[in-house]
Amino acid sequence: MTPILTETTTMLPNIVLKPAAVKFISRIVRFSGLPAGAGFRLAVSPGGCSGYSSEFSAEAAPGPGEQVLEIEGLRLFLGAESRLLLEGVTIDFADTPTQSGLTFINPNQAACGCSSAESAAPPGVTKIEIGAIGRGRPATLAS
Repeated sequence: MTPILTETTTMLPNIVLKPAAVKFISRIVRFSGLPAGAGFRLAVSPGGCSGYSSEFSAEAAPGPGEQVLEIEGLRLFLGAESRLLLEGVTIDFADTPTQSGLTFINPNQAACGCSSAESAAPPGVTKIEIGAIGRGRPATLAS
């Protein structure tokens, strides 16, 4: 029997969190000083060389229009646009001598053709710097 979709049906994305990303996100939420049940707001929008612009912060509760996606014991607060864009994406954490941050690997994203693209970033990867971390007010880092 096919499920009947209603206005209240929510489609949550299929996201893979790598262990390094789980550890990073867990620390952000744990050290935010927020009460139990807090989560990680992740807002992704189209833009930037790799295809995404991203903002994130630790939050006590989801905002209006956000849905909660629980992965590996973490609560991710995602708006509608982010849920669509993150379908099939793998989120990891990279820490190199020159950059540290979350990476978003989208197997369906085409390589960027612009000459200003970072040569080290593989196609479909968005890097978010640790300095973009906010608490209660997301900071933007366009990729």
